[in-house]
Amino acid sequence: MGWVVVAASLTTLTPQPARPEARVPHGAGLAEKKGADVDDPTAEYPLLTTLDQVHTGELVALDATHPTQGEFEALLSDRVTGAKHELDDRLLTLLRALASEHPGGRIEIVSGYRSPKLNEMLRKKGHHVSAHSQHSLGHACDFRVVPGGEDAALDPRVVEREIRDLGWEGGVGVYPAKDDFFVHADVGRNRRWVN
Repeated sequence: MGWVVVAASLTTLTPQPARPEARVPHGAGLAEKKGADVDDPTAEYPLLTTLDQVHTGELVALDATHPTQGEFEALLSDRVTGAKHELDDRLLTLLRALASEHPGGRIEIVSGYRSPKLNEMLRKKGHHVSAHSQHSLGHACDFRVVPGGEDAALDPRVVEREIRDLGWEGGVGVYPAKDDFFVHADVGRNRRWVN
């Protein structure tokens, strides 16, 4: 049954040129799996997971239709300046696909949009931050996956394998150190790194 979600997610997760008609709507496959209609505003969808913005403490329920893209962008806004930026919708689709693999857990958001100001500040403080970061383009998200009933996040190398198994063709960075225990996913070119 989980295969339906993965198969439906593959077309959305593969970075492609921006062509709105080629995009699969958020939740594609999830509603069909449950026999519900994604466009029905009265339909209720099971909670997949909770998005946890680690810097602000905000908790947002994640299901087949929520958060909306706008709510997701607000949750991942720049944590220092508060600036919001349009995020590539494939990031939210990826998190939904991962959440369907770990229902009842949480996804801890470490970093979303970073303004050029925040990005440069982090670089100057010696963080592993690219001068031309995908975060500053709204093309990246750093996160941890904590399975339901667990206190500890999955090893970022495990999450990387899950991301690739879902068909993600963008960049994936793995940060397995105790102080930087997360995975980075972006919609840029297909590449991999470990810090």
